[in-house]
Amino acid sequence: MIDLKNSIPTGSGGKSLKEQNRWQLWLVVAFNALFLYGVAQANAIKVDGLKALFTDASKLLPVGFALIVSTVLNGLISADNKARLVFLRWHNALPGHRAFSEYAISDPRIDLAALTKLYGAALPVDPKEQNRTWYRMYKTVEKEPAVHQVHRDFLLLRDYTGFCALFLLVCGPVGLYAIPSRTTTLLYLALLFLQFIIVRQAASNYGIRFVTTVLALKAAKHETEPSSPRPKTPKKKEPPKDAMA
Repeated sequence: MIDLKNSIPTGSGGKSLKEQNRWQLWLVVAFNALFLYGVAQANAIKVDGLKALFTDASKLLPVGFALIVSTVLNGLISADNKARLVFLRWHNALPGHRAFSEYAISDPRIDLAALTKLYGAALPVDPKEQNRTWYRMYKTVEKEPAVHQVHRDFLLLRDYTGFCALFLLVCGPVGLYAIPSRTTTLLYLALLFLQFIIVRQAASNYGIRFVTTVLALKAAKHETEPSSPRPKTPKKKEPPKDAMA
């Protein structure tokens, strides 16, 4: 799969996809911080206060500083570890490592025969070779709107998953200390864990969709591209009859 740590394509306005996601990630951080503060102060979890939290989160810090904070926090967990959190694998975590052996087979949009013809041999089985082959295919369709959108969604939710892990490690102990009611504390911790479960699953789905969308587009393009005509072999000229005597 694409090396999401380093190779990030640009989107609208020349901004990379990660840059486009920074403001949304800051809102996630601010909302969780304000939610913990509100629960600790009220000693209860009130649904009617959630709307105010969303409003306050966008006004908590100046835009520039907020983006810096979200960037710093996002860098606390490496891309490799985020992939492990999202796909629940320690080795070969990215779905690109299973692009052909698992996901291409299960997606009805993908023409395996066209992919095999495109690859020129049997599709790779080794996880690392699957990843490399998928990445080469990705580079040829990375500007396609469908690929661009699902890639951005995956990056956003992958980073959000990393934040959820940080919230469990940081906000969880703070909640245990700051929230007086034990029942409210347990409910708060359960909501933190539920947030992690939901976001992780969504990130995993988008990551797999990212891989299969690339393969589906690549196979479809290969089928619609006109095959290049074979060069004609020039006919051998017969020697003059008098030279054959």
